[in-house]
Amino acid sequence: MVQQRLLDIAVDAFGKHGLEGASTREIAAAAGTAMSSITYHYGGKEGLYLAAADHISSKMAEGMSPALLVEVADGDAVGARQAVHGMLDALFDKMMAQQTESWSLFIVREQMRPTAAFARLFDGPMGRMMRKLIRFICLATGIEEDEDARITGLMLFGQVLVLRSARASALRLFEIDTIDDTLAQRIRARIHANTNAILDALTAEAKETR
Repeated sequence: MVQQRLLDIAVDAFGKHGLEGASTREIAAAAGTAMSSITYHYGGKEGLYLAAADHISSKMAEGMSPALLVEVADGDAVGARQAVHGMLDALFDKMMAQQTESWSLFIVREQMRPTAAFARLFDGPMGRMMRKLIRFICLATGIEEDEDARITGLMLFGQVLVLRSARASALRLFEIDTIDDTLAQRIRARIHANTNAILDALTAEAKETR
């Protein structure tokens, strides 16, 4: 589908060159379509940029839906902890996928210099995931859903995101060209261990304050 290909190419171009640096003429040519199709469907370059952000959100949601649909009853600390791990595992799988490389460039640009597109990214699966993660952290540990809970959610989220945002550093550190399945599973296990340690510490802190 031409429109799908156009958006994939736009995400890649905007990620590499930014809104100002990307050429809609080159994007259209690479997608095998006319410049007029960008104007017709998106109203121009800015509209295409926003559509690219929506496209990333849609792609991120694919495969994440089961984790995003999980619900945990109040008082179910064990279920909440499992839900935390399930959500981080789903994010881990996304971050390890090759297709997320172009998305990451786009998202990092928006993190550094947010535009109207950032709201579309955050209000999509990214924001929903973070909010549910924070709720699950609170249910798993007994802490209040306050600033400390949000900090914890951000830190747990970040230990997975680093696999994509700092991928070059990781490869250089391990002196490898790619992360194979064996190393990926060791990283996943460490994320699980780190997460359990953090949740255990928060649970202990919550008990001390009661």
